[in-house]
Amino acid sequence: MAAIVRPGDDRMIAGVCAGLARRFGTTPNTMRAIFLVSCLLPGPQFLLYIALWILLPDERKVQRTGW
Repeated sequence: MAAIVRPGDDRMIAGVCAGLARRFGTTPNTMRAIFLVSCLLPGPQFLLYIALWILLPDERKVQRTGW
């Protein structure tokens, strides 16, 4: 199972949707659309996005450090 990282390319804000899209085999735009539609439902979507932004490592830093 591949680790989820925020890619250095194809990011709009933080790369969270692009990283999740890579992991689940879909396009980043599809993942962004899913996120936007999920915002219509009650729940902590924005808090989850911010948490993933903080917790997911940046691919550029991972490549430099070899982590």
